Amino acid sequence: MTPRTTRSEKLDLRLTGEAKQMLQEAAAVAQKTVSEFVLESALSEARERLSDRRVFILDEERWVALRAALDAPPRRQPRLEKLFSEPSFFDPNRE
Repeated sequence: MTPRTTRSEKLDLRLTGEAKQMLQEAAAVAQKTVSEFVLESALSEARERLSDRRVFILDEERWVALRAALDAPPRRQPRLEKLFSEPSFFDPNRE
């Protein structure tokens, strides 16, 4: 048996009657409560959307190339240097 984690946070949402009915039917098919079904589904989608932002896998050749790029000294960017040398739009002293 898996120990249950105490849930202390609440999330409220508004939905149409049709959407609620669909969630209830899907939860029943999955033999879960609506809360369990919605939470499981939302967390699964969140993991999927965040996965490529948290973990990525590279083969040896690409790993070496990435490390070389990260370790390389920065290249001069004249246009960026010019931009940063000009007064900012947000600078209260700009003319």
